[in-house]
Amino acid sequence: MTRVLSGTRPTGKLHLGNLLGAIENYKKLQGAESFFMIADLHALTTEYEKQTHIADDVTEVVLDYLASGLDSARCVIFIQSEVPEHAELALLFSMITPIGWLERNPTYKDQLQELKGKDLHTHGFLGYPVLQAADIALYKAEKVPVGEDQLPHLELAREIIRRFKHIYGKDVFPEPEAILTKTPRIPGLDGRKMSKSYDNCIYLSDPHDVVDKKVKSMVTDPARKRREDRGNPDVCPVFYHHRLFNSENSETVARECRQAARGCVDCKAEMAAKMNEFLDPIRRSREAWSKKKTEVRKILDQGREKARQVSRQTLQETMQAMGLKK
Repeated sequence: MTRVLSGTRPTGKLHLGNLLGAIENYKKLQGAESFFMIADLHALTTEYEKQTHIADDVTEVVLDYLASGLDSARCVIFIQSEVPEHAELALLFSMITPIGWLERNPTYKDQLQELKGKDLHTHGFLGYPVLQAADIALYKAEKVPVGEDQLPHLELAREIIRRFKHIYGKDVFPEPEAILTKTPRIPGLDGRKMSKSYDNCIYLSDPHDVVDKKVKSMVTDPARKRREDRGNPDVCPVFYHHRLFNSENSETVARECRQAARGCVDCKAEMAAKMNEFLDPIRRSREAWSKKKTEVRKILDQGREKARQVSRQTLQETMQAMGLKK
């Protein structure tokens, strides 16, 4: 049986990009031996100054996981920091990971530029991929559902695993392979990738009126200045969402846009209605789960124990291979 591991950083509620870029994949993989974590240690790499909010954000992510369709009877849902073996294996991996590997990571360089308002010149942020490699290796995961931006980190995890095998001569960990979703990059309100860092998200828990307001603010084809101008739906973020949430009518939308037979206001209104229709069952489920705090905590406790059963064994094998245990 194929083992799967992935996770989400708890930096707030989840948005459509998280759902379509990750959780939809998680749901399809639930039949496998799947581990899905709330990566609160990873949240500290960029949010270490907001430590008082992380536990609250963990709760938000758990609710979004369950509301979106993850079934704790078919997969393991757990909080990363409740499984101390993650930190232990990350430390061991850090002993063999060359600094140059981390410094050349394109995601590291990009985020230093994108998040200039934060002091990210820390050991934890530079070593983020080492912790991610430990997350994956700890469960001997063979498949990892990730977004496109995480592919360099996954390749680095593979390199660390290969280096471990080369140094110690022990084949403890399989080399993980990526599973990409069909919609890996969801445009946000400003046309860039939907991301909390850009403050351009539509959240799964946003009520109807908030979704309507956000969609009205979305950028469209920049060349279409007036109602009578012909548009190009291929470059319009609003039309991208029509293809996702209004697929049965997307060809009509595209044709009318190109012919200037419909304006952007009408186009946005129709798309917002379809998006709200899509989000309605998730919102209802989320509201129901929010009233079941004891049951949610039980799911996390059971997930922690299942995760630790696997992680303890892997850490034991790792320490034996490195000569720390007989």
